[in-house]
Amino acid sequence: MAIDRTSAALRLRASTSYRRPDFAPEAATSTAPGDPQTSIEFGKKGISTHKGISSRGPTTRTGSLDRVIDLRLLREDPDRVRASQRARGEDVALVDSLLSADERRRSSGVRFDELRAEQKSLGKLIPKATGDEKAELLKKTGELAAAVKAADAAKDEAKAETDELLLRLGNLVHPDVPVGGEEDFVTLETHGTFRDFDQEGFAPKDHLELGTALGAIDVERGAKVSGSRFYFLTGVGALLELALVNAAIAQATAAGFTPMLTPALVRPQSMAGTGFLGQAAADVYHLEKDDLYLVGTSEVALAAYHMDEIIDADRLPLRYAGFSPCFRREAGSHGKDTRGIFRVHQFDKVEMFSYVKPEDSEAEHQRLLTWEKEWLTALELPFRVIDVATGDLGSSAARKYDCEAWIPTQGKYRELTSTSDCTEFQSRRLAIRMRDEQKVRPLATLNGTLCAVPRTIVALLENHQQSDGSVRVPEVLRPYLGGRELLEPVAK
Repeated sequence: MAIDRTSAALRLRASTSYRRPDFAPEAATSTAPGDPQTSIEFGKKGISTHKGISSRGPTTRTGSLDRVIDLRLLREDPDRVRASQRARGEDVALVDSLLSADERRRSSGVRFDELRAEQKSLGKLIPKATGDEKAELLKKTGELAAAVKAADAAKDEAKAETDELLLRLGNLVHPDVPVGGEEDFVTLETHGTFRDFDQEGFAPKDHLELGTALGAIDVERGAKVSGSRFYFLTGVGALLELALVNAAIAQATAAGFTPMLTPALVRPQSMAGTGFLGQAAADVYHLEKDDLYLVGTSEVALAAYHMDEIIDADRLPLRYAGFSPCFRREAGSHGKDTRGIFRVHQFDKVEMFSYVKPEDSEAEHQRLLTWEKEWLTALELPFRVIDVATGDLGSSAARKYDCEAWIPTQGKYRELTSTSDCTEFQSRRLAIRMRDEQKVRPLATLNGTLCAVPRTIVALLENHQQSDGSVRVPEVLRPYLGGRELLEPVAK
């Protein structure tokens, strides 16, 4: 069950002490014998004209496996990784499988290098040999060539196994995250007050009843055209979405974010690199013929925007505010939130995304949370902030905060925004690095919802409804609605 910040909470700190892993500079990525240069085959060369940003990397990415996770940390402190997996409720045995695969990868690499060196030495002797000695050397050369080929195949097989296991491993959980499942979050703060509809003398209507009367929401025709969990925003509903998006982008721009309109279709390397083809794969739409994925958030495109690039540290932080349609299969949500537009297959969203130095990620996380709170406060919504428990984190998140708005007709808080600190998880998988004092190392990425439109409309309609069925418009949105103060029911 949920507990208050002042109550006792299970902590990952109890099982391991937290520290950021140390990262070797680019020139020293292979630190152990048998750590060959390897390929991670979901990369694509990027092209950039940004000052202080360089693009590099072929279609098949070449570099240390440390670009996916710091393998030195895994070898030196496997208990920490096991504790993180256990806290997530994920496969702890994966850590041991990965350690074994890594050992096979390293030993097979050493064996291959030894055989290749012997092959080269033998090749130098043959021109000088004669008669039986030369025949014997040629025979041995043939045997050695077969051994080299077998060792090369074993090396590639071990590398492929290691890569596959690495991509299944979740990010290391921050030690202050409460341990548990979906209901084990910690409430950090609450804002605003609930309206007393009994005192006001009327029973609140839900968002669908209000939206239908306003001529704003049409779920019946949405279902007719596309199926369940689809909808039309019509008339003032469409105008309300545009007002929300424009107001959100205005706030983000004022905070220093660069507005971005991002692709809704991305390549597999972008989806895999951000961590959405692991535990979340069942929720993703895939166009098999084109091998493209529909994004569930513009986070994917914004994270992959600098894929295979090295960014000068003095350019950081880089902050982008992306607007895009989002598509989610909502697998596993059968029977949940079937009424209205709270949980749908397609919606529009404004997303904040930051690239920062790893040592600055926790402070940036607090900034993103502050911007989310400012947005919900401007919309005059009662809400709370929760620290999401380990078992409810996405694979890329080390820590996540949710802002949940009060929904009167449901009598509970529901998620409107979330912000995640992904530390170096995504940057390693996407080969996004920073150059700092002539060293090249991974940077940190963070994301935060500013406005997921349908859920925000749900909260606005229900919290600002009036006894006559009209809905009061918060002041922050009025300039984007022609100064309108009320949304009024339309004649049937």
